[in-house]
This record gives sequence, C-alpha cells and structure tokens, in this order.
Amino acid sequence: MQKEACFYLGKIVSKFSFKGEVLVKLDTDTPEIYQEMESVFVEYNKNLVPFFIEKARLHKSDLLRVKFEDVDTEEDADDLMKAALYLPLDLLPELADDQFYFHEIIGYQVEDLAKGKIGKITAINDTTAQALFEIDYNGKQILIPMNDSFIHKLDKDSQLLIVDTPEGLIDLYL
Repeated sequence: MQKEACFYLGKIVSKFSFKGEVLVKLDTDTPEIYQEMESVFVEYNKNLVPFFIEKARLHKSDLLRVKFEDVDTEEDADDLMKAALYLPLDLLPELADDQFYFHEIIGYQVEDLAKGKIGKITAINDTTAQALFEIDYNGKQILIPMNDSFIHKLDKDSQLLIVDTPEGLIDLYL
C-alpha cells in the first residue's frame, strides 16, 4: 500500500502493558469509530506494513489501547514506538457537504468575497497553532487561516472555496 492512498490515523505514543499492548494517539474528532478495526498499516522502516489487531478500545478519550497480533512482549512493542498508523482513504468517514478533509481540497480554486479570484490551494499547513490554506497566486504564496468564520462557502462539485477574509489580509501578500 502506498502512503498516498492512505490517511494518517495516529501515532503509537507508549507501551501499555508487558504483554505488548500500545497506546495510539489518534488524529481524529471521532476516536470511537476506530475501536472495531481489524487491521492498520504501520509505518515501519519507511514502508507501510499491515498489522492485524486482536483488540482495541478507547483509553482516556483520544488514546486507543491496541493489542496487535504477534506483538506479545514489551520488546516487541518497543520496536513500534513512535510509528505512524495509516488506513486506506476509502475508510474515511463521510462528511457533511460543508466539511472537508485536508487532502480533498488541494487544487481547489479560492475566491474572496471582496478580492475575487485569489488562486489555487497547493497545500494545508497544519504545523502551526492554526491550520493555514497555502494558496498560489501567480507564483506568490498567500496564507489564509483555516478559520470557520473565514469560510463563506465550499462547493465540492465546482472545486471552489469562497472565503470572506478580514480587510487587508490578502493585501499583505500582494
């Protein structure tokens, strides 16, 4: 499985027991839907390797306590520490029409209510305190905070995001 065909589910953050159980920090607003998984892809030595799950259950809201098949000791679990977990894109839960996954809107055109056409979304920067739309405007990069109050309309059929940014924000980049 290629990473491009998957979404990031979370990261193994610690061991839970001497029997090989681990805790996974999930990157989701709905961790409860991932308790019934049969398998996941674990990034191991820069490859996605399928791991089958014996049991999984929530542990303190956003942590998932997982027991993988054939991971039976602390040493086995040590080998998986800090590994990222992935699932195929087709397992993403359906979203409402006004919601989106970051990977879905790459390539969408962006229009501002006041400025008109701005450009195309090239990436989402989620390494900052607030996620940012990275938009290409004739070779210049425009950054717009991913703030619900700035998003006026999302048209998935037309691949168009209409924003209503504060006065002067876009002018900072032009």
